[in-house]
Formats: sequence, structure tokens, C-alpha cells
Amino acid sequence: MALSVEELALQKMRECPQAVALGMETLSWEGPVATLRVPYKPELVGDPDTGVIAGGVVTTLLDHTCGQAVMAALGAPTPIATLDLRIDYMRAAEPGLDIFARAHCYKLTRSIAFVRAAAYDRDAEDPVATAQAAFMLTGPIDTAPAEPVP
Repeated sequence: MALSVEELALQKMRECPQAVALGMETLSWEGPVATLRVPYKPELVGDPDTGVIAGGVVTTLLDHTCGQAVMAALGAPTPIATLDLRIDYMRAAEPGLDIFARAHCYKLTRSIAFVRAAAYDRDAEDPVATAQAAFMLTGPIDTAPAEPVP
């Protein structure tokens, strides 16, 4: 039995040593939107004096979440690669809290997917960081929607 695109994406994440080490977990796929979480762990702290999670953890979470949103938008297994990932850090994450990220793939072309995302702890309306990303579609794109994703 063939895996669904969601099952395949989740399997790939389980095979990614960095995602596994961070304890990354997919919470939801809703059309072209994905939400992931990294649980707070002391070994992920970047500044022992404050207990704030390292910025690299937030970067990795945003990149993975954006990639899963692209896969969700495509609706079929398609190799992708991050072309560009711009992150604006708004504030430090609150020590002791999990970090969530929500990404929306808002446009697909024949070769590029465009995504916006935010990482947050308590409130999605008060992000820790926001991201704008572009992904190259490196495989067959016959399954990509003909019209841009709204």
C-alpha cells in the first residue's frame, strides 16, 4: 500500500536526525497549512542565564514547517529544496514553553513554492519570529495545482 503525502512527509521528518534530536512533532495539516511543535528541553537552551531556546532551534522549526506546508499544498510526494528562508526575530521565546510554528504555502508555480510562517510560544498573535520562504520543486510537478493556492 502506497503512503499518502502526509504519511511520507511525516516519515521523512522521523528520518531527519536534526528533527528527531529536537523532538519535532507535526500537529496538523490543513490544506496548504502545517503546524509543528518543538517541546522545551533544557538541552535546547541557547543562553543558560535566561533559559531561552536557541535561535537555531526556531530556524529549524520554521524551515521544517514551511517544507511540510509545501508538501501539503502539492498533495503528492515531490522532492523540494529550500531556496530562500528569511527570518525576522521579534522577541525571545519564553523559557519553559514549547515553540510552535504555523506555515501557509500561499502560491505554487511550476518550479517554486512560496510560504509564510510564524513561530510562537503562548500566543500566535505575538510571534517569536516570522519567516518568508521559497522552495524549489525539484521533481515532477504534474500533480501541482494549475492555479495558485489561495
